[in-house]
Amino acid sequence: MKIAIDAMSGDGGPRVTVKGSIDAVKEFGVNIILVGKEDLINDELNKYEFDANKIEVINASEVIANEDKPVVAIRKKKNSSMVKALKLVKDKEADAVVSAGNTGALLSGGLFIVGRIKGIDRPALSPVYPTEKGISLLIDAGANVDCKPKNLQQFGIMGSIYVEKVLNIKNPKVGLVNIGVEEGKGNELTKESFDLLRNTNINFYGNLEVRDIPEGKCDVLVCDGFVGNTILKLTEGLATSIFSSLKSEFMKSLKTKIGALLLKSGLKNFKKKMDYTEHGGALLLGVKGGVIKAHGSSDEKAIKNAIRQAIKFTNNNVIEIIRNEIINMEGDNG
Repeated sequence: MKIAIDAMSGDGGPRVTVKGSIDAVKEFGVNIILVGKEDLINDELNKYEFDANKIEVINASEVIANEDKPVVAIRKKKNSSMVKALKLVKDKEADAVVSAGNTGALLSGGLFIVGRIKGIDRPALSPVYPTEKGISLLIDAGANVDCKPKNLQQFGIMGSIYVEKVLNIKNPKVGLVNIGVEEGKGNELTKESFDLLRNTNINFYGNLEVRDIPEGKCDVLVCDGFVGNTILKLTEGLATSIFSSLKSEFMKSLKTKIGALLLKSGLKNFKKKMDYTEHGGALLLGVKGGVIKAHGSSDEKAIKNAIRQAIKFTNNNVIEIIRNEIINMEGDNG
C-alpha cells in the first residue's frame, strides 16, 4: 500500500508533513510518497532516522496556495504538489492522498482528476463529529451547497458504509438533519430526501434536530453542504470559545486555580475528545480513490492519523462496496 502526501500543504508545510509521514511509517509500516519541492523535503528527511525504502520523494515545483481559486489552480498548476499527488491516485500508483491544503482545490481535484465512482452524482466531504457517545460522521460538510434529494440519499449510503467499515460501528443509525423530528418537517429537499432514505437499504433513524447531534443519537448525519459546513464551523467556534472562557474563569483567583488543578485530568480528556488531530481528516466520499482533507493547522500527529485513516479506508475496500451498493440500488429502481 502506498499513500501520497501533499508535502507542501498546511500551515507547517514539509516540517509537519514529513515528520507525520515518518511517524506513520514507523507505527503502521506503510509506504509513503512525499510530493513537493524536493530540496525542502530532503532537508526535513535528513533530520530523522527511518526506513528509507518506505519513503519516496517526487518533485513538484509549484504549490497551490489557500488564496488560489480552486478550479483555476487545479487546471493551471499542473506541476503543483497537490495535482501531482492526486494524479498518483488516479494512475493507481498510490491508494490514497492526504493534503492539508486548499480545501476547494482538493475537492475540485478529487472530482476532476481522480473522478467519481460510477453512479455517484456528487462526492461529499465527510469529517467526524465528536459526540457524548464517541463520534458521528457529518456528510456533506461543504462540498455541495445545493443538493437534490438523490444526493442526500447517496450521502446516507456512503456514510453508512464508511462508518461501518472504517469506524467499526455496526448497523449505524443514519439521521437526516432537519428543523424538527416529525415526518413532513423541513423544506422540499428534506421532505423528499426523507422518503428516499426511508426506502433505502440503511438503518434510517429519521429526522434529527441539530440540538440532538452532540448527544450522539445518530452515527451518520446527512445534510447538504451549506447546512453541514454551518454545523461544523459553529461547533469549532463554540469549542474554542468555551475553552477560552473556562481558562479565563479558572485564572481569576487562587480558589479557581486550585479548582482548575483538581479538574485538570478531566478537562484534558474532554479537550482530547474534541481534538481534530485524534481523527485525522475529512474524507471525500464518492471518488475513485482515497482523498483525505487534513485540517490546515494540522500538526505531525494529525498527519499521522490522517494516514492511518487512509490505510483503514483502503484496507476495507470502501470504494468497491459503495460502487456495488449504488449498482444494486439502481438495479432495484430499474
